[in-house]
Order: sequence, then C-alpha cells, then structure tokens
Amino acid sequence: TAVGFTLLLACQLFANEQSTLARITVYWHGEGSGEHAAWNGTRLREEHCAVDPKRIPYGSKVVFPDAECVAVDSGPDVINRKAARSCGRKAAERNAIVIDRFFGSKQEALAWAQTHPHFMTVRILTPDVKLAGK
Repeated sequence: TAVGFTLLLACQLFANEQSTLARITVYWHGEGSGEHAAWNGTRLREEHCAVDPKRIPYGSKVVFPDAECVAVDSGPDVINRKAARSCGRKAAERNAIVIDRFFGSKQEALAWAQTHPHFMTVRILTPDVKLAGK
C-alpha cells in the first residue's frame, strides 16, 4: 500500500512535465516590426518562444539544453509544422512539433541555429492547473 501511494504521488508531481522531439527554428525582431513582434502583441524577450498553443499552452516553460524559455507566441508555420515536415529525414522528425525560439538579434539567432541541432528533445513544463484557476 505504501509503495502504491508513493507512486501515485510521484505521478501527480510529474503530470505537468513531458519530453518531446521538436524542430527548433529561430526568429528575431524584424526591420519595422517595432517592440511587439509577437502575433498576440506580446513584447518579446530572449527567454520567449513561439509554439502551437493547442500542443503547448501559453505560459509553459520549454527547457532547452542551454536555456529555459516561456511559450508566449505562435504563428502559422509553427502550427502547421512546416520546418519539421520539410526537413525531417525520419518519420519521428517529420511528425515533431515546431518551436520557434526568439533572439534579440538576427546575428544571435543565426549563430545559435548554426551551433545546435535542428531537432532536439525538449522538456515542456505546463503551468499548474491550480494556479490557472486563481
């Protein structure tokens, strides 16, 4: 009984965490985009990323090997997974979600993209359901 109870508690602790394969793309403030480059008007910062909100809720933390970002933005190419479908070599890669990581400049974004793999396993930490109800 004690082991079962412990396993039940452990499952609840990790219920809001998952790991998944993702195709990582990068973006930055474009010329003339102003302070609000996000589709929803959010002022983007280095620790932000764009996701499909049906797969990863806004406010979730996306943990990369080198950083942790918050899901605050979206876009049509992220939702339709264009980058994964076009460059994935295996079925798992073609079916991967797309996460678009924001950088403060084009130079930073391209430098990161050149030194990291296109596909990587990321951890997704969704917001606590109890906190969302407050």
